[in-house]
Amino acid sequence: MAQYQAPVRDMQFVLHEVLGVEPVLKKLPAHAEISRDLIDQVVEEGGKFCAEVLFPLNQVGDREGCKLDTKTHEVKTPTGFKEAYKQFVAAGWPALSCDPKYGGQGLPHVVQTPFQEMMNAANQAWAMYPGLTHGAYQALLAHGTEEQKNTVLPKLIEGSWTGTMCLTEPHCGTDLGLLRSKAEPQADGTYKITGGKIFISSGEHDMAENIVHLVLARLPDAPAGTKGISLFLVPKFLINKDGSLGARNPITCGAIEHKMGIHGNSTCQMNLDGAVGTLVGQPNKGLNAMFVMMNGARLGVGMQSLGLMAVAYQSSAAYAKDRIQMRSLSGPKALDKPADPIIVHPDVRRMLLTQRAYLEGSRAFAYWIALQADIAHYSDDEDERRDAEDMLALLTPIIKAFITDAGFECTNLAMQVFGGHGYISEWGMEQFVRDARINMIYEGTNTIQSLDLLGRKVLGDGGAKLKKFGQEIEAFVGEHYNEPGMKEFTDALEDVGGKVTDISMWVGMQGMKNPDEVGAAAVDYLRMVGHMVYAYFWARMAQVALPKAEGDVFYRTKVETARFYFTRLLPEIEMLQKRIKSGSKVLLSLEAEAF
Repeated sequence: MAQYQAPVRDMQFVLHEVLGVEPVLKKLPAHAEISRDLIDQVVEEGGKFCAEVLFPLNQVGDREGCKLDTKTHEVKTPTGFKEAYKQFVAAGWPALSCDPKYGGQGLPHVVQTPFQEMMNAANQAWAMYPGLTHGAYQALLAHGTEEQKNTVLPKLIEGSWTGTMCLTEPHCGTDLGLLRSKAEPQADGTYKITGGKIFISSGEHDMAENIVHLVLARLPDAPAGTKGISLFLVPKFLINKDGSLGARNPITCGAIEHKMGIHGNSTCQMNLDGAVGTLVGQPNKGLNAMFVMMNGARLGVGMQSLGLMAVAYQSSAAYAKDRIQMRSLSGPKALDKPADPIIVHPDVRRMLLTQRAYLEGSRAFAYWIALQADIAHYSDDEDERRDAEDMLALLTPIIKAFITDAGFECTNLAMQVFGGHGYISEWGMEQFVRDARINMIYEGTNTIQSLDLLGRKVLGDGGAKLKKFGQEIEAFVGEHYNEPGMKEFTDALEDVGGKVTDISMWVGMQGMKNPDEVGAAAVDYLRMVGHMVYAYFWARMAQVALPKAEGDVFYRTKVETARFYFTRLLPEIEMLQKRIKSGSKVLLSLEAEAF
C-alpha cells in the first residue's frame, strides 16, 4: 500500500545545512526575528497534519471524485475533504506566508514551501483548493484596488473564501489572445461578464462560504489579441458594502470534467451569464496582473510533482525492502527466506535511486527558489533584489517543466517497482502516475516553458541571466574543488556548465538564420539547463555531506545518491547536445499532409 511520512530530516538538511536559510532571512527586515526553532516547528506540525489528515483521504478522493447537482449547480467534494479543510483553516495554515496587514502570519516563502510539498505528497487534489486560493491572494495583493484588498484578502487569508483563475476557453488555452469572454461596463462602475471557461480547477465546491474567481475578459472597445484582455474579480456570491454576502452571482458550474487524475479536485466548466465583476488592475492590462498568479501557479505545479515524487519514492522503497522475488545474481542474501527482497536486484536499485536523485535534487532546487522569492520581495539591497528576481525569471520554467517531467518519470518507476501490484488501484501507485501526468500540461505546457526559457529568458537578454547563474556555479567550483572528495563533482559541474554555454551560443546563432531552430531545440535545451541546475545543487549537497559521511548513514546516503546522479543521470546531456545540433530540418522536412 502507499505510505507517507513527512521527510522532516531531509527538509531540515536542505533548509539549514545546505541553504542556511536562518542567517539569510535574518538579513531581511521583514524576517529579522525568524528562528530555526520556528522554521522546524512549522515543518514538523505541517508534516503531522498532512500525514494524518490529508493522506488518508487521497484514495477516497480518487475513488469518489466530485459530484455536481445539475439543478443547483452546486458541487459536493469527496468524503472528508470539507472536514479536512475546516481543520486546515482552524489551525491557521492559509495565513502562513500572507501579509500581516490583512491577517496573515507573515512567514517567509521558504518556510511555506515545505508545507506545500507535504500537502501535495499527501493529497494533490485536495491541496489544489488552497493552492489556487493563495495564487488569487497574490494577484490581488499586487494589483487589486484598496477596496478589493481590504474586502477580499482577509477572507482568503482566514480561509473562509477560496479563489480560482479563469483563463482557458474551449477554443483557446495557450493562445489567450483568442479569448472571447465579454465584459460590459455598468453605470455603477461594475461590469457584466458573459462567456464560458473550461478546465477551471476548484471552480465550484462546498468547502468555503464564497469563491472569488479571477476572470479574463474583453471590454467592448478592447484591441485584438493579448493587448485587449482585462482581469475581473467575479465572486460566487456578491459582496455587500459591509463585506457580508449578497445574492448568488450568475457564474455557475455547467459540468465537471471527466479526467485522467486529480479526481478529488473539481475541474469545472464555468458559465458566466452577465455575472457581476470589478476590474482588477488597468483596462486591457489583465495579463500583466494575471501573470502574478500564473507564475505562482507554475512554481506551485513544480511543488505538486515534488510531493508526488516524495510519496511514490517512500512507497516503492518500502515495498522493495519487503517484497521477496527470486535470488540475488551474486548469491542469496536473505538466507532465512525462500527468496530475496527485490531491493537486492540492480535494476530495482536503479529505479529507486533515479527517484531519489530527482526527488532530493528537486527539493533543494525548489527551496532555494523560494528563498530567492523572499530576497526579491524583502531585501533592502536593490542589487540583491534584482539578482533574485533574475534567478526567479530564469528558473521558473525549470521548476515547472523539469520537475514535472521528473515527477512523471519517477511515479512511473515507482509503479514499475510494484510490478503487477503497481497497476492495481488498491496499492495507490497508478493514481500517482495519473495525477502526475497533468502537471506537465497545465499552467503552460512544458514545451511552452521550454520556449519561454530559451526564447525569452536566455536569447531575449543575450544570456545575461544565464551568465549570472553560471557565475554562481563558477564561484562554488572555485571555492570547493580542492576539498577532499569534491573533484568528481566540481569537474563534472564545470563540464556541464561549459556545454550549456556552448549550446546556448550555437542555438542563438542558428536561430538568427532560422527561428524554427529555436523551436526545434527548446525542449532538449531546457533539459540541459535543468541538469546543470540539479548538478549544482547535488554538488552543494555532497559538499555538506562528505565530511560527515563516515559512520553516518544519512550523510553517506546523500553522497552516494549524488554519485548516482552524476554518473547515471547527468550524462543525458551528451545525447541532448547531439539532438539539438541535429537541427530542425529532420522535424520539418515532411509536408503536413504526410502525417
